[in-house]
Amino acid sequence: MLKRLFDIVGSLVGLILFAPVFLVLAILIRRQMGSPVLFRQTRPGKDAQPFEMLKFRTMRDAIGPDEQPLPDADRMTKLGQRLRSSSADELPELWNVLKGEMSLVGPRPLLMEYLPLYSTEQARRHEVRPGVTGWAQINGRNAISWEQKFALDVWYVDNRTLWLDFKIIWLTIRKVLKRDGITAQGEATMPKFTGSK
Repeated sequence: MLKRLFDIVGSLVGLILFAPVFLVLAILIRRQMGSPVLFRQTRPGKDAQPFEMLKFRTMRDAIGPDEQPLPDADRMTKLGQRLRSSSADELPELWNVLKGEMSLVGPRPLLMEYLPLYSTEQARRHEVRPGVTGWAQINGRNAISWEQKFALDVWYVDNRTLWLDFKIIWLTIRKVLKRDGITAQGEATMPKFTGSK
């Protein structure tokens, strides 16, 4: 109950404080990338139940000769890179938090296609609501392996407290200011998860 109350208050305050930022970013994205301004994608939430996650758009709609989307690195715009490096693209997720689909802190919601690839232990990351930030984000983010990331997610599930959430939010702010661990080496973000070896 306390965590949910914290999420409601935190997301409401965030949405109000960042309202001018939302407006400016929406205008910039519309001018540079066109519509839509928001990127919407179905992700697994608590108990792997699907929900529509919101983010600011960071990539162009560009396809190759084979009619398939170009790699992320080729579709990422300069504005998109700035949004990713500052984590500003994540701000619309505050609406998901307010709706109860996400939490301020928890394992990051990943792709639906990854669900059958998790081990039983890795799948435990879905025992809690996914978060805007999480224990894995402050301990390497995209610069660590998938296996390390999932182990950190499960550690959070087993050790979560409101005080730990406060600590994670504080350390997230520091990480964002340093722009640390944003991408995996040689990738625009992270390579796709293909299952644990």
